[in-house]
Amino acid sequence: MPVRILLLFIFTLCVSKNFSQQKEVLIYHPVRTDKNGKIVSWFDENPGKSYDHVINLVWNFWDTMRRDMNGLPYYMNHQVWNPAFDDPRGIGGDQFAMALSSWRLYYPYTGNEKVKANMFFMADYYLTHGLSAAGTQWPNMPFPYNTFIYSGIYDGDMKAGRDILQPDKAGSFGLELVHLYKIGENKLYLDAAEKIANTLVAHIKDGNSNYSPLPFKVNVFTGETAMLRNHDFTGTWIDTAGYTSNWAPTLQLFLDLVALQKGDTASYRSGFNKILNWMKSFPMRENKWGPFFEDVDWWSETQINAMTFARFIMEHREYFPAWKNDVEKIIAWVHQNFANDKWKKYGVMVTNEQSVYQTPANSHSSRQAADELLYVSLSGDSSLYENAVRELNWATYMVDFDGKNRFPQDEPWLTDGYGDYVRHYLRAMDADPGLTAPGEDHIISSTSVIQQADYEGHLKKFIYLNFEDVDSNKVKLFYRAFDARGTEKIKLRKKPTVVLLDNKPLNENKTGEGYEWRPMNNGGLLTIRREKGRKVLLL
Repeated sequence: MPVRILLLFIFTLCVSKNFSQQKEVLIYHPVRTDKNGKIVSWFDENPGKSYDHVINLVWNFWDTMRRDMNGLPYYMNHQVWNPAFDDPRGIGGDQFAMALSSWRLYYPYTGNEKVKANMFFMADYYLTHGLSAAGTQWPNMPFPYNTFIYSGIYDGDMKAGRDILQPDKAGSFGLELVHLYKIGENKLYLDAAEKIANTLVAHIKDGNSNYSPLPFKVNVFTGETAMLRNHDFTGTWIDTAGYTSNWAPTLQLFLDLVALQKGDTASYRSGFNKILNWMKSFPMRENKWGPFFEDVDWWSETQINAMTFARFIMEHREYFPAWKNDVEKIIAWVHQNFANDKWKKYGVMVTNEQSVYQTPANSHSSRQAADELLYVSLSGDSSLYENAVRELNWATYMVDFDGKNRFPQDEPWLTDGYGDYVRHYLRAMDADPGLTAPGEDHIISSTSVIQQADYEGHLKKFIYLNFEDVDSNKVKLFYRAFDARGTEKIKLRKKPTVVLLDNKPLNENKTGEGYEWRPMNNGGLLTIRREKGRKVLLL
């Protein structure tokens, strides 16, 4: 072989090899894989380290987002981020409730007081600028959209127009108001939640295969449901806005108010039973989960409705004797209708959003993963575990270095990329504490609402905590819960030397009130069980 041909052959091999080594870019980052070619997060091969990093990026982007023309933070006016100019669309239907849901979990994880302040700001503003009037057929309910973008007023629906609200979104906001009451014990939040619950329960009907007990979109003055276009894509307008299955938050709102003995608890219990029976008779039996999204005026089946209820089933197994089969059926339906194999070569199946918009999503993929991890932890069936973690890894690629977060084939939605994103990573950590960042201290979860979390005595305000002779320099963690009875999971770098509950030492044991320590790589998991106490101090 002539030398020049040999050199050309070698050069071609080198170019081919280098070309083959070029990494596919997924949104913002080149895809990284492990030694088996399976996708890992772009930031670090350790999942916990990566998940912690991306949710912190996402929060920081939200917290530092620029203010809009009317002086409000950009996310109070728009559902899509645009750095160059203001997006012409208003907020997403569940935008504030989703953010409150994520920040409620993120606050105890970090102890960042700015997170709580942001929650109070959003709720205060929404309550004073977004409720239907007391004299309407649907009074004291939050509107899901600002039809005049810069008005600072929420007064209707994105597609159906002014005076239209979405009762399921009102239920989810009402639930977050209860959580806010538990954080700050401001009864104004609880009163507002009660009024929302009263309006919802007053309109509950039996429901059937075509109409849910409460409608999807309704006019607050006339009580008429809005119209959606038929799912056969003929464009025919039909009364399908009378149906949705997104009632898990409303069911939880009723349960929480009953537990607090707030409002008309007999009516709330009756409304709970009617909706629950309908969910069992129709959505669960027929896998007819229906619409959710504010910007789609077609009938559409959605993953979010199905999996949100699957989580409700798992968190309330006492109402579902065959809960394993119920959840398995929903997961199988989601896999059949929304699984996306575009990244199968990296060992991961991700999740599309809805039937009329079959695109993979950061929010829906992370939700699917977190909910499947909960199922794994409860059932002991590990067959879903690996793909769930890979799906979480995949969803980290949606987050840029500065914290903006977008779909692979769409825009940076301030719903899907923020409120409907962070909570799924925190829930995944709760299901598998091994997915928590190594070498860090974090409250992963609580069966109560955490009112205050102070890591390493940063606040140094222990006088009012009624702890005697405590050196704040030795504090690993202090937290205060709303309920006097509850259980917390806490990932710690080191086992605490002392655990105090209301200034009394807790014993290490595996049953009853006390704490349990489970060693893990880079620290361990501390589980605290409280029977009579709200304030916990770790030294």
